[in-house]
Amino acid sequence: EVQLTESGGGLVRPGGSLRLSCAASGFTFSDGWMYWVRQAPGQGLECISAIATRTGTTLYADSVKGRFAISSDNAKNTLYLTMNSLKTQDTAMYYCARDINWASPQRDFGDWGQGTQVTVSS
Repeated sequence: EVQLTESGGGLVRPGGSLRLSCAASGFTFSDGWMYWVRQAPGQGLECISAIATRTGTTLYADSVKGRFAISSDNAKNTLYLTMNSLKTQDTAMYYCARDINWASPQRDFGDWGQGTQVTVSS
């Protein structure tokens, strides 16, 4: 059974930083793509970053490029998202996921964690 468990969210001031983690089990973590997806209040799902865990190739949405960094520790089966220079518009529920479509992520397809809330507010 695939399990994805996010942690690390919280309340942070604008300009601050957070690091999200996603512990994975039930599949071969070291060979595939892993994604971070967020959903802001009243908005749809947005893929913001992805990593090919075997090669380290990364992708970023323009909205987070230069501020966020995705990484993986294959020995620990853990995915990370380091978020710097946070803005109020980064407030969202953040999910890690696999087997999804970058352009059109849907909760009914692929595997998803339960999410971790990030709130950026002064």
